[in-house]
Amino acid sequence: MNITPSIFTSVINSYLPEPHASLLNGILFGIPLRSTKILYQQLQVVGLLHLVVLSGMNITILGAIVGLATNKLPKNLSLFCTIGCIVAFSFFVGPQPPIVRAAVMGTLSTISIIYGKRNTALVSLLCAVLVIAIFKKDWLSGISCQLSVGATFGIILFGKGRGGNAVIQDLRTSLAAQIFTAPLIFIFFKQISLISPLSNLAVSFLIPPLMIFGFLTAILGNIHWLLGLPLSYICYGLLSYMIFAIKILSKVPFAFVQF
Repeated sequence: MNITPSIFTSVINSYLPEPHASLLNGILFGIPLRSTKILYQQLQVVGLLHLVVLSGMNITILGAIVGLATNKLPKNLSLFCTIGCIVAFSFFVGPQPPIVRAAVMGTLSTISIIYGKRNTALVSLLCAVLVIAIFKKDWLSGISCQLSVGATFGIILFGKGRGGNAVIQDLRTSLAAQIFTAPLIFIFFKQISLISPLSNLAVSFLIPPLMIFGFLTAILGNIHWLLGLPLSYICYGLLSYMIFAIKILSKVPFAFVQF
């Protein structure tokens, strides 16, 4: 059962204008964009639509990025923090099939990134797919499941690199997920965003802080409106940058191809 009633989205709506509120509610809860079709179309053009739907890719990428961000900590502590974020997100949103699948996939990719045990993670991914095929075969036919598997497979193979700063690691993780999901998006939706790798690099690092500050804003604001107000300003600043980047990148010529 979903444990995020509309009171949380209404709190977000009370703090933020549009399209900021709809974008944050989409990132946090998978709520369909209700403000305007323009932002939806811009997200489609730049290849970021997966951030505002419960496709599972956001959890997979979130887990990978948090794993990279905490890789200076002891490995067990880093793993605990990352999986903790994934579990917290899953319970907060509710154990819907896309979220459950993505939580499993995200945990596998996290183990691969933190411990570097690529072969073990690949075997675990295969086992997870086999378990789903046995007990929930209909899940495998869903695009959300296939996107989660594709993103996880890419991150396991290429998400962990040797050396490089945080920007390079972030780019590697985003590119790994995008490369292995782009063919699926093309097959299912007959469209492809050629600028997707750049747009993911430009905004993907905002997803973990937006989830953290967004959740805190929703929870504290539900207790008392003034408690969530300071955090809502942080969310507004991050979302303003994201909306600006999406708007600019969506205007790049020949960035989007649809058949």
